[in-house]
Amino acid sequence: MPWCDSCDKYLAPSAAASDGSCPDCGSRLDAGDAVAQTEQPIPWHFWIVVVALVAYLGWRLVDGARWFLERT
Repeated sequence: MPWCDSCDKYLAPSAAASDGSCPDCGSRLDAGDAVAQTEQPIPWHFWIVVVALVAYLGWRLVDGARWFLERT
């Protein structure tokens, strides 16, 4: 996030002027940490939760279909 040292505040990237200056005081903005601005990959444990959820819902579908067929 862009940081203005003279105003002592963070600005939204869309709030900065097109030349990279602060809209309030006109000073040059510090772009901040380049790593924070790049898109972070999705954590591996999120995919474990997704796989477990798909397996659980798939089993519930099979179990529900079996229950329905036994009742009819």
